[in-house]
Amino acid sequence: MRLKHVPASTGIQWVKQGVQTFFRQPFAISGLFFMFMAALSLMSIVPFLGSMVAIAITPAATLGLMAASRDASRGVFPMPSTLITAFRKDPKSTRAMLILGGIYVASLLLLVTVAMLLGPTLPDDVAETGLTPEVISTIFNSPGLWLSLLLYIPVLMMFWHAPALVHWHGVTPVKSLFFSLLACWTNKGAMVMYSLAWFGLLMISVFVVTMISRAIGGAAMGFAVYPLMLVMASVFYASLFFTYKDSFEFDTDLDAVID
Repeated sequence: MRLKHVPASTGIQWVKQGVQTFFRQPFAISGLFFMFMAALSLMSIVPFLGSMVAIAITPAATLGLMAASRDASRGVFPMPSTLITAFRKDPKSTRAMLILGGIYVASLLLLVTVAMLLGPTLPDDVAETGLTPEVISTIFNSPGLWLSLLLYIPVLMMFWHAPALVHWHGVTPVKSLFFSLLACWTNKGAMVMYSLAWFGLLMISVFVVTMISRAIGGAAMGFAVYPLMLVMASVFYASLFFTYKDSFEFDTDLDAVID
């Protein structure tokens, strides 16, 4: 397995492939994503610990959605069990994925700590007054918030390909973070175009929904937004497999490795 450099225009192609793959199996992929979000919501009911577990399984769930995208791209219907692909291989792989999830939790806790330490002092009555314009302005002018967002970029890059590297190639969790970061940096042009394409697609979708809601009544806005967000998120996760597939050169056929 070696790093592969692709042109910046490939980022747009990744989005197209995600859209095409989603519409091959729209109900299966959106259903799996809905299951993922439902599981996170149920876990988050338990204070703190539930949220930590939900964050910890995110890399594993991401791997499951990537596997679903790969199946759909080959014309195979992704079964519900595809979502737990990360835990179906062997104990060693499961343990590595859980370690990766633990590192993800630790990384986010560190970012939250930075935001809190450098964050603003909010009024004592903010729980009663709510998010007033003054409070919102104070939060957005906080250096801790912007530093945390800036630091999240390398964290995101480290975990972008890590689940696939750990599960499908047996890379250790720590090494997978390094290789993922390096792959994202090597193809930073494509990743930027990928991000811009997604931003543009999101803006167009919001514009269309807004125009439709104005035409048929504002009450329809709520009914349109949630399905739109579900579809957009499902398509996004469907596209992740292609960012991974094109970022590495494999010594053996990728399908053989995944199978």
